Amino acid sequence: MPSPAEAAGKAKTDSSRAPSSAARLASLRIKNLALVDDLTWELTPGFVAVTGETGAGKSVILGALKLLLGERADKTLIRTGAESCTVEGVFQLSPRGVQDCDRQLEELGLEPCEEGQLLIRRSFTASGTNKQFVNGSPATLVALKTIAGGLVDLHGPHDHQSLLLPDKQLALLDAFARAGGARSAYESEWQKLQALRAESEALSGGSMERELDLLRHQVGEIRQADPQPGEDAEVAARYTVAANARRLIELASGVAAELTESEPSILARLGETSRQLRELARLDPTGTAAFQSSHESAVVELEDLARNLGHYAERLDLDPEQLAALEERHTLLQSLKRKYGGTLEAALDFASEAEARLHKLEHRGAELERLEKEQRTCETELRRRGQALSALRQKAAPELSAAVAGQLRDLGFKKSEFDIRLLPLETPGQHGLESVELVFAPQARGFEHVEFLFAPNPGEPAKPLRSIASSGEISRVMLAVKSALADHDAVPLLVFDEIDANVGGEIASRVGARMQSLGRGRQVLCITHLPQVAAQAAAHFAVEKEFVGDRTVSRLRSLEGKAREQELARMLGGANATSLALAREMLQSQNKAT
Repeated sequence: MPSPAEAAGKAKTDSSRAPSSAARLASLRIKNLALVDDLTWELTPGFVAVTGETGAGKSVILGALKLLLGERADKTLIRTGAESCTVEGVFQLSPRGVQDCDRQLEELGLEPCEEGQLLIRRSFTASGTNKQFVNGSPATLVALKTIAGGLVDLHGPHDHQSLLLPDKQLALLDAFARAGGARSAYESEWQKLQALRAESEALSGGSMERELDLLRHQVGEIRQADPQPGEDAEVAARYTVAANARRLIELASGVAAELTESEPSILARLGETSRQLRELARLDPTGTAAFQSSHESAVVELEDLARNLGHYAERLDLDPEQLAALEERHTLLQSLKRKYGGTLEAALDFASEAEARLHKLEHRGAELERLEKEQRTCETELRRRGQALSALRQKAAPELSAAVAGQLRDLGFKKSEFDIRLLPLETPGQHGLESVELVFAPQARGFEHVEFLFAPNPGEPAKPLRSIASSGEISRVMLAVKSALADHDAVPLLVFDEIDANVGGEIASRVGARMQSLGRGRQVLCITHLPQVAAQAAAHFAVEKEFVGDRTVSRLRSLEGKAREQELARMLGGANATSLALAREMLQSQNKAT
């Protein structure tokens, strides 16, 4: 097992090129995840490339990041022979980043950052135990996703397929438009309207009379019984005593008889012991006086016991009608508990809720009128919020189109066209209330659909992205869209996992240049198979498999100088003289450019 210093590998970069991001991933610790036994990776700012042979373990790094982002843990990923797996990430925050993060942590009830660092830790065991911590405080997966989601934007090799979905396209446009608040406001009002409509429908449905009859029966049954909190325990105890009265009387009377009536009774025999104690006291008054006093006290206690047992037996002599009444009450209370929640308190709560519902249904004319009024108010507010959301989208669509088109030109599509088309539904209220309901029944995202249109070649009409067959083209469109958004949003760490697949040559160089450009303003982590991309990174790491004893382990190595040239040469086709010369030229060219 390597030391942290050996495993870390720190790339040295010119500090003048370090980006001023709100946060960056400073270190990543992985223990017992798949092929990784113990790895500590200290990352640099800017554009960081990770390369390696297929199967070397690059996906483990991505898997560790996903765990920090709140993805559910799979215990099958625990390294064979280990009982648990741990992943730990340290994010270094700027002063502004600390303020924003601490505000969010406070809302989630978690500890604030210390020394400008956010610490996220995940651990899970083979037995299924799963724990996560933020700055040492136990946290939920939801909290983890909330926190890490604002720090990392991760894109895998299949994420570009999501770009074909209308909902994803609309979400990207809203992100570019910074319309999150407007969209949330619209969706909140939309949900409120749906709830009002559902309530109105429930009040006017054909099953109303059946519900009324059921509610009347339920409320009447509980109210007529008039149960009191805690009564069931008292009645159960009394019923148990009454049901066993015959045996209780027999036992109490038997003990009392043994004390006073049997031949000889216990108290009669104590008279003889009293005589013997008096004789003892006469012969030794100093040493035995207390014995007689104790004996007299015992006799008095036993006489009281005999009387009390007699009184107890008399009280237990219940008549059959009293026993039947107790049994009936006990059965009734148990029935109410079974039907209405398990306790008398729950049954009383149910009765209160049922009465409120019953009152609403019995006065549903006024209730429906109230709901209709609230719906009209809600529809007016929905219209206002929807128009505000539409205005943001309409303003942003041509801006995002132009930004993506510019990015596509940088990625080799010199004369391509990219357009974002908004397809509006009918204006709400245009044809009255009935039209509003028809138009918006399926629409929870606003007043329009969106379609991303792309024409990669001049002279061809722009078509929906889903009509494009080339995965290489779609990958570059995704990179262009994410680049345009990255210039616009504040997510400090971008992770690309082989998003540059299916491209090569000059286009690969352009992809690398784009990632290098992104790295000037934030941290960019790219897992790649392309030497043209890796050569443009500020730091380069290689994942390698080693055989230690009879086990395979993955190692992460920092590449500089000759080692980096050799890795690029391998990616170019082999560590021969030609490849090494080309790798050296790529790095020299990159150093001049930066």
